[in-house]
Amino acid sequence: MNTSTCRRRPGDSSSSSIMASDASPPGEDEEKRRRRKKRKEERKMEVEVEDIEELTSAGHRALQEGRSQDAVSCFNSALQAAQQLQDGRVQRACSFNLGAAYVEAGRPQKGLDFLQQAQPGPKADRLPDLQFNLGLAHNALGQSQEAAADFLQAAQLYRSQGDGGSEGDACMELSRCYIRTQDWSLAVEGFLRAAESYRVAAMLDSAAAALKEAGSHMIQSDQFNQDDIISVLTECLSLTDSITDPRILGELYLSVGVSYCRLRCFQEGVQCFERALGPSSQQPPLMAKVLHNMGAALNSEGRFKDAVPYHRLAAGLYGSLGCRGDQAQCFSNLGFACGRLGDEEEAAESFILALQGFRDTEDHQAEVQVCESLAESYLRQRKQQKAVQLYKQALSALTHCQDSSGQVRDRLVERLTAALQQDQVTQRPRPLRPHPHYPPVSHPVRKSDVTQNPGRSSNQQPGRRRGEGPEPDATHRQEAAGHFPGGGATEAPDYMGVVPGSHSSERSDTLQDGELWSDRENPPTDSETSLVQEIQAPPPLSDDLTVATPPAARWRSRFCSVM
Repeated sequence: MNTSTCRRRPGDSSSSSIMASDASPPGEDEEKRRRRKKRKEERKMEVEVEDIEELTSAGHRALQEGRSQDAVSCFNSALQAAQQLQDGRVQRACSFNLGAAYVEAGRPQKGLDFLQQAQPGPKADRLPDLQFNLGLAHNALGQSQEAAADFLQAAQLYRSQGDGGSEGDACMELSRCYIRTQDWSLAVEGFLRAAESYRVAAMLDSAAAALKEAGSHMIQSDQFNQDDIISVLTECLSLTDSITDPRILGELYLSVGVSYCRLRCFQEGVQCFERALGPSSQQPPLMAKVLHNMGAALNSEGRFKDAVPYHRLAAGLYGSLGCRGDQAQCFSNLGFACGRLGDEEEAAESFILALQGFRDTEDHQAEVQVCESLAESYLRQRKQQKAVQLYKQALSALTHCQDSSGQVRDRLVERLTAALQQDQVTQRPRPLRPHPHYPPVSHPVRKSDVTQNPGRSSNQQPGRRRGEGPEPDATHRQEAAGHFPGGGATEAPDYMGVVPGSHSSERSDTLQDGELWSDRENPPTDSETSLVQEIQAPPPLSDDLTVATPPAARWRSRFCSVM
């Protein structure tokens, strides 16, 4: 029986069925490829998102450390990575952070461009953080009205979300916009609203800071009486128990003390300065300002003996800090106090040190005032020639003063004229003693030839006002006026105006014992005593008082995390 091997041809049905069982169904390979590609893309996206998050975190750390340019670089890299993802939400978040970083870095126009890209269209009006940052950008560009609209919108949105802390921040910034446009009443309303919002958020330290600002600016508005202002300052002080940061507490007592002194409530001001001494003890710049203001307030109360040690301590501390102009103010205050105590030699020495400091800092208005004070000190010491020289120096310095009127020039010329005449009288040669065999030569006695009384107070001018010198003739007046370049056409600064924000009536044209020099940006008005400008903790983009964000924050713009 023949046997044969069975061979299956490729076309046999059995062979086809076996091959079919080993192959994938139609289209299954394509589906696997798509799945693998999707998983690969997802892993890539996860890696890129992690990179973006890492870059965003690095940007935040850079801002906390004050490295704004590094922050811009990190946020810029994050935005570039986000653009590769083609995820609109992530791109908007990165644009938001980059724009805010540019504002913090002092490039507001660049920041504004990216912020507007963060959320274009009407939806942007419903994002409070975006409105807040837009307000900062507009404010930095000097566009106060646009900035005020942005901050007002942000405050309303924060309130609708129940975010009292952020609402308070927005109201603080809103008030600063009104300050720049000198809308004092609106600024006060903003600060008071901020205080209310901070109270709701249990941020009592921030509420106290807002009340401090409200009280300070109420003084500059004519719509609030003294009782209203004192009520706000009292409420501010009632919150001090909630403040644990010594720097913030010291600054608050200092600022409230200055506000009380502007209201001419010097006793309350001194009490605030006394309470500021402890918290300021480890902060030399703040301590110097507290000592400075304490001495000035005591001067204004007439407590010159108590004031002298504070003037000396403040002057020494300012000297160690290199604050030449502030040191000169303290020496000026010390000279005034010593003069009132009758120590004319130390008064003159203090005025000389003050004069050197003001010349070094080119503070011409203060130079004029100190020259006049030193001249009067010399007159009380019967040193007419030195007084004449100082009046001439005052007139010379007056030519460098801006926004000046002729009132001070006229007074200086009048006093120079009187000093010249007194000097001429004191230098008049004595008549020869007559020979005993001849009758004495008769000379008319003039009581007005007697020199200035050394006990005369500094706000009384020499010469004919006190009957201590004859009526200055035209020659002396011409000689005195000749020392002032430009003649009568040049005007001098008005030192006799009302202190900004004070509620006193019209002042006299002589120096008063208790007047305040409380605002460094505004020139000295009518006193040899002074209160230094309120403490400022300038945020990165503004020179206004206090920082709107919570104390722990290092920047003002609002940032967000990507995810």
